[in-house]
Amino acid sequence: MLRFVIRRLLISVPVLVLVSLMSFGVIWLVPGDPAAVFLDAGATPAQLAQVRHRLGLDQPFYEQMLAWYDRILHGDLGQSILLNRSVAAAIIERLPVTLSLTALALFFAVLMGVVAGLLAAMRHRSWMDQSIMVLALLGLSVPEFWLGLVLIFVFAVDLHWFPAGGFVPITDSNVGWWQSLAMPAFTLAAVQMGFIARMTRSAMLEVLQQDFIRTADAKGLPWSVVVARHGLPNSLVPILTVIGIVTGGLLGGAVVIEQVFSLPGVGRLVIGAVLSRDFPVIQGALLFVALIYLMVNLVVDILYAVVDPRVRLE
Repeated sequence: MLRFVIRRLLISVPVLVLVSLMSFGVIWLVPGDPAAVFLDAGATPAQLAQVRHRLGLDQPFYEQMLAWYDRILHGDLGQSILLNRSVAAAIIERLPVTLSLTALALFFAVLMGVVAGLLAAMRHRSWMDQSIMVLALLGLSVPEFWLGLVLIFVFAVDLHWFPAGGFVPITDSNVGWWQSLAMPAFTLAAVQMGFIARMTRSAMLEVLQQDFIRTADAKGLPWSVVVARHGLPNSLVPILTVIGIVTGGLLGGAVVIEQVFSLPGVGRLVIGAVLSRDFPVIQGALLFVALIYLMVNLVVDILYAVVDPRVRLE
């Protein structure tokens, strides 16, 4: 197990290098001058040239890229052009909001998606199965930003059950933390619930056709016991794979949801950086997200061996 983890961590290094190279190259192909955004509209060419020199924007592409990698090797993601502070500090300051949102959304998506998929598989070709699949398809089709606006109008404006936006740290108030993240997390999880429900149903239906399931059913065990004790454990590997994919989707969707609900997370930081051409923040955030996604995939691979002893990671 340890050798597998070390090997996967070593494989992750070139992946992170490739992600950083792609983010650096694509961002610098985007039109726009960060120096012009940094200064006002009345800036003179001399002032623009001075700012570009201070930010290193007047250097050739390869020199800027080498300087970028040199800073990464020293644990420095650079300085934010707009915030005038360390990129790493700006990301770490907002990371708890994004991680809280993603974790709560993942909890909603896994809990409701797996339960819905199990019910659909247990009542295959019944009205419950068809209804759950219709709801799952609806969840996959509804845009996240539109659903978020609808929830704000209903539960914040009309009913006053939840705040329309903002974030309360859990250290300040557990109830406030829950109220500030409940609607954003549900909105973010809605699409992924449908995805998990459909995949869970498909995996369960495949397992329920196996001979050992028929044997357990023939012994007179209740169908719910057969599904819970024998069906679900043997279908966890594809479900875990889907959960790993879903986690990446949640991290990406957090960018939109944080903007809709005015959450001060990494996603909103990235949107502000894109609008202001703050390239160091964009590059640092992409690298952070890639690192988190790689760690999630590593955890999923390890869980394969935990839930299914037939899987040998070595």
